[in-house]
Amino acid sequence: METQLDPMKDDLPLMANTSYMLVKHYVLDLDVDFKSKVIEGSIVLFFETGSQYRKTSSAGKECCQPQFDEICKMRASEPCHIPMINVSTCSSKTECNDFAVSGKEEEATSDEDSNHSNNEQASGISSSKDCCDIEDHGNKDFLLVLDCCDLSVLKVEEVDVAAVSGIKKFTRSAKLTGVSKELENLRNRIVHELVTLPADRWKEQLHYFTHCSQAPGCGELLFSTGTWSLEIRKSGIQTPVDFPHAIRIWYKTKPEGRSVAWTTDQSGRPCVYTMGSPINNRALFPCQEPPIALSTWQASVRTAAGFVVLMSGENSAEPVQHQEGILSWYYYVSMPMPASTFTIAVGCWQEVKQQSFKQKAAIGTNTEFSLPSSQTDLRWHEEICGHVEYPCRFQNPAARLQAVIPYRVFAPWCLMESCEEYLLLLVPQCLSAAYATLGTHPFSRLDVLIVPSNFSSLGMASPHIIFLSQSVLPGGSHLCGTRLCHEIAHAWFGLAIGARDWTEEWISEGFATFLEDIFWARAQQQLSHDEIKGQQELKALLRWRRLRDEVQNSEEELQVLRPKKESTGELSESGASVVKYGLKAEKIFMQVHYLKGYFLLRSLARKIGEVSYLASLRKFVVKFHGQLVLSQDFLSMLLEDIPKQKQSGLTVESIFQNWLDTSGIPKPLLEEGETWKECQLVQQVSGEDHDFELQVTKWIQTNRRIRKSSKKKMKQDEVVFQQLLPDQLVLLLEFLLEEKTLCPRILQCLERTYQLQEQDAEVRHRWCELVIKHKYEPGYGDIERFLREDQAMGVYLYGELMVNEDAKQQELARKCFAAAQEHMDASSAKVVAEMLF
Repeated sequence: METQLDPMKDDLPLMANTSYMLVKHYVLDLDVDFKSKVIEGSIVLFFETGSQYRKTSSAGKECCQPQFDEICKMRASEPCHIPMINVSTCSSKTECNDFAVSGKEEEATSDEDSNHSNNEQASGISSSKDCCDIEDHGNKDFLLVLDCCDLSVLKVEEVDVAAVSGIKKFTRSAKLTGVSKELENLRNRIVHELVTLPADRWKEQLHYFTHCSQAPGCGELLFSTGTWSLEIRKSGIQTPVDFPHAIRIWYKTKPEGRSVAWTTDQSGRPCVYTMGSPINNRALFPCQEPPIALSTWQASVRTAAGFVVLMSGENSAEPVQHQEGILSWYYYVSMPMPASTFTIAVGCWQEVKQQSFKQKAAIGTNTEFSLPSSQTDLRWHEEICGHVEYPCRFQNPAARLQAVIPYRVFAPWCLMESCEEYLLLLVPQCLSAAYATLGTHPFSRLDVLIVPSNFSSLGMASPHIIFLSQSVLPGGSHLCGTRLCHEIAHAWFGLAIGARDWTEEWISEGFATFLEDIFWARAQQQLSHDEIKGQQELKALLRWRRLRDEVQNSEEELQVLRPKKESTGELSESGASVVKYGLKAEKIFMQVHYLKGYFLLRSLARKIGEVSYLASLRKFVVKFHGQLVLSQDFLSMLLEDIPKQKQSGLTVESIFQNWLDTSGIPKPLLEEGETWKECQLVQQVSGEDHDFELQVTKWIQTNRRIRKSSKKKMKQDEVVFQQLLPDQLVLLLEFLLEEKTLCPRILQCLERTYQLQEQDAEVRHRWCELVIKHKYEPGYGDIERFLREDQAMGVYLYGELMVNEDAKQQELARKCFAAAQEHMDASSAKVVAEMLF
């Protein structure tokens, strides 16, 4: 049996043996069926021989032995299968969608021993030999390992790419003698030539990928599935170089699969989308998950008319009729990306449009504002890019001048008006601000989608598409704008530049959190320099308080930004690895990688100076876009760029020691002092601004007065409270949460004064905490609404409702959970269930 890991507790295994074979391109051909909640079809994978095999092969060593030692340690003997399935091989992708699976086979897919094992799913010829057994043949067959979970794999076959019309241009140097060995070598040679075509022939490459993916099969391959992997071999093939480099896998997802969420949108219509699962996309299609497996992809997706398919793709797909009542959508990408970044959303989405003068003016103004900053960026583009070859926007003169890339906004029908009010206008402003800061947009277009209420985050960025929670829409433009800026920042940090080791997620989240402030400041052109600095200092205080609380209430091991320390980035000889703590359910709700990463970057910017620091960021982007990095790549370049910092004792090693390799609050952050105390926006709430009476003190004093004279009614004009910005309101409510007792009348006055029910989700979350702490029953409806509509932020409130040990609050928690549980993502549901039961 494969090593059994607790799917909600342990590290996430990346099983793919990428050092031996590396996927270069995926072709997906899928049907989405909302009745059965299943996505089914085929995927064709095109491979190159991996670097580890080429290295050991040139040294004349036994190439595959280390790989099999690893595999055999992780699993005992499992039979391989040739499934007996009636799948007609055909040359047209539109004809290959209907699988004729017998009732016996369907019944066998419900494995009683494991929810994730498909070993009995295909009744047919089962090999009597273990995949690692060498009794009858002196050497072991090569075993291709893919990351796979929660999938029913029906058939695996080699693809006869040599049968494609016009493919001979790739075989002129090869001699075909008719021997089967030569034919196999010819097919692999064709794939090699195809995946290594130069970037200026990418359209031709895509054309032949399409036709090769439609080529007939030329022999079924042995396969077996485990909890986390799909293992494939071809009898008698002992090395990766001889293994088929183009294979087709017929499969279907399971309704309970954890890579996609089947749910309903806010208008009650069915939809399915990839929600950023901890297991990534391995329950959507078999793939190589390690970040090093950078690949391109194309996908044809068919579903019922009336549904819209959005996807990570360079093109804005237009549907074509496949058959009556069925539409087909086609997307592609030419920039190699990790398979984990592939994103799809299928639903009755409506495009939000507004051709107002206000919108056009916003785009024009921001474009002009951005151009001067980008001119300094152009010098660096004269350098040759450091990534693998692909049609790069950084080498495209027109793309380098594009401050606002084409964009669309989609939402459920009932939220279109809310999106039109703020979001649609904010997109071009935030895109332009990002361009002014970092230069060339790495991606050619952007879709923004408001996803269903069960989405467990405020936002998620993928190539060409951003998911936003509905929680960012109410309460004005502040939360919507800052979150949009955060997700846009991921286009550079997280996508165009990815972490080579996923445990270093601070490289993505820390940079995005730091840059959201810079982008948002530039998007608000009407603000003065002092107003911008005030907003940023206030935000820093709120983040400091959140980091302090999280450090006090979380496991120390989860607070380390580089948990593997000196081993960060290391892989096994086969390329397999693990993401440390990748499956801990509570980790999903932690902000430590965002916050500690943000404070590290903020500290460096303060030492170096913001102008020099942002110039270094732009230089880093130009040098490393399209590549995977480790922490030291950024830190080394930064310190080399500004050598005087080395003289002051700031080194990569000291940053590791003080910031990345330890738990708790970083020592330099404690030594810096609370500079935000000088901020006027903070002082208006809690400080010593002589122009404003202390807001917290006024509320506390009013509360005491009311409690002492409870029979007297508070006059409406007795106390005048100043109107506050959203972040100031958050700070005020956090200070009031520290008060032992607030009487019902003061809570009522607080809600009415600031119209808390109409504020953004961050403010309403603190309001709900106050309601829970003080058992303010008139506010229980606000809690119920929050837990229903703001699921991305509501998990913590369930715990608060239970801690008070109040019967009414506990009943409220269970009632809300019962209503939401069916559509909650697995990690959120597990965490909440542990709180309640």
